Amino acid sequence: MQLPHGPAWLRSPVGLGKAAAVAVGVAAATDLFAVWSGYVSYDVADRLVGDGFGAVPVTEVDRADTIYTATGVVQTVAFVVAIVLFLVWFQRVRVNAEVFDPFGHRMKRGWTCGSWFVPIVNLWFPRRIMEDVWDASVPAGRASHGLVNGWWAFWLLALFTDRYGATAYRRAETPGDVRDAFGAVILSDVAHLVAGVLAVLVILRLTRMQDEKARGGALTVAV
Repeated sequence: MQLPHGPAWLRSPVGLGKAAAVAVGVAAATDLFAVWSGYVSYDVADRLVGDGFGAVPVTEVDRADTIYTATGVVQTVAFVVAIVLFLVWFQRVRVNAEVFDPFGHRMKRGWTCGSWFVPIVNLWFPRRIMEDVWDASVPAGRASHGLVNGWWAFWLLALFTDRYGATAYRRAETPGDVRDAFGAVILSDVAHLVAGVLAVLVILRLTRMQDEKARGGALTVAV
C-alpha cells in the first residue's frame, strides 16, 4: 500500500517534548517579566499625560526605556529557542502520527513547519495539522480539541495585539499615544503568556498520548 505522505517511522517524542516544554515555559516566563516592564513604561507615560513632562524625572524615563529594551532582547532570544525546539518536536509527532493513522492528515508533511512562516496560511494551517496529529495520537477513541483550540485562540490574539501594539508604538507622537501603545503591548504579552502556558500543556499531553499509544501497541519505537 502506498502511503499518502511518504515513509513514516516511530521515534520517541519524550525527550524532545520535555525540551520543547521547558523552552516554551521559559519563553512564557519572559512574557511575565515583559508584562511588568510594560506596566512600568505605561505608568511613566500616563504620568506624563496627566502631570506634564516636569512631573517625571528624566532618570525615571530612561530607566523605563532601558528595562523595556532589555526585556525585548530577552523575549526575542527565549522565543527563538522555543520556536526551534517546538518545531523540531512538532515535526517528530507529525511523522509519528502518520504511523498511527497514515490517512488521517489533511495537510502534506511539509506544511508542518512551513505553514508557520507563510502569511495568512499561518492563521489556521498549524492548528489543522495539530488537530490531525492529536486525533491520530489518541490511545483510544477521539479526544476533545478544547486544549488545542484554547491555545490557538490565545496565540492568534497575541499575534494581532502584538502587531497592533508595535505599529502604534512606532507611530506614537505624544505621551498619550505612547501610553495607549503600551496598553496594547501589555495585552499582547498577557496573551503570549497564556498561549505559552497552554502550549506547554499541549506539548506534554500530546507527547504522553503518543508515548502511551506506542508502548501499548505492536509498533516498535526507534529512538
